[in-house]
Amino acid sequence: MAHSAIAPRILCIGIPVRDLTFRVEAVPERGSKANAMHLAEICGGNALNAAIAMARLGGRVAFAGPMGDALETSSGFILERMAAEGIETGHIVRIPGATTPVSAIIIDASGERTLTIYRDPALWSVKLSDADELLAGCQAVLVESRCGAFCIDLCTEARRRGIPVVVGVDRAMELTDGLLTVASHLLFASEQAQETASVEDDSEALRRLAKLTPAFLAATRGPRGTIWLDEVGQLEETPAFPVEAVDTLGAGDVFHGAFTLRLAERGSVREALRFAAAAAALKCTRHGGGMAAPQRIEVEAFLQDRR
Repeated sequence: MAHSAIAPRILCIGIPVRDLTFRVEAVPERGSKANAMHLAEICGGNALNAAIAMARLGGRVAFAGPMGDALETSSGFILERMAAEGIETGHIVRIPGATTPVSAIIIDASGERTLTIYRDPALWSVKLSDADELLAGCQAVLVESRCGAFCIDLCTEARRRGIPVVVGVDRAMELTDGLLTVASHLLFASEQAQETASVEDDSEALRRLAKLTPAFLAATRGPRGTIWLDEVGQLEETPAFPVEAVDTLGAGDVFHGAFTLRLAERGSVREALRFAAAAAALKCTRHGGGMAAPQRIEVEAFLQDRR
């Protein structure tokens, strides 16, 4: 697969999370308890998982967003792992007195995950660095959908400069959300596309959303693949690659990261979706959330075998 000899620079905007993952045979019923077969402490969060994926796939990745107080332990844990992945962290803003988000995640024998997370409300007070500094040399921006409150101006400026803004949507969006219209690409999870459009059908949800935004629209559906609207509004489908999934945690985030990187490499949307499907499939075959994102050589070999 051809890609740029000079790795593109991509800015990720989000809120990093410290994840505690527990592997169990089955999720315990309410009021009961279960012994976990395995415990892992990893870093996560939608944009950070995507950033890790892009770094491993060959991108130059910078991260911007809030983290907790410089003295609390979770942020130090996450920053060490970001540095190990080669992710630029100079634009992360420490919020005095705040706590970096922490989640508890249960992964059952099928690989499906159930989680709860705490995000300190103080994190939303963050002020990002200047747009000229953040967007210098940038070929794409990837944003968590929950972060519009503190990055909409930056994303608007990115679009004014012709830089693609990809939004990974894992929660229903308000129809007045500025990211809905400023984004160049909106990658919804199926459930969130339906909830945002107030309709119980993926294809109809995309068609309704297309009346509200000029952005490229797609809905990811796990093992059922991705449906999307082409440039003339026709519905298309990119199949998922069948694999034996052991851990779906972070798969959507890896998909978003791989898609954004391939787009920044000037691949077509069709190429980017297939590349992203391969990266997400490989991630699902191993434990570790976003920390299980594959390397570029793995994805290219995987795709070569399936031509």
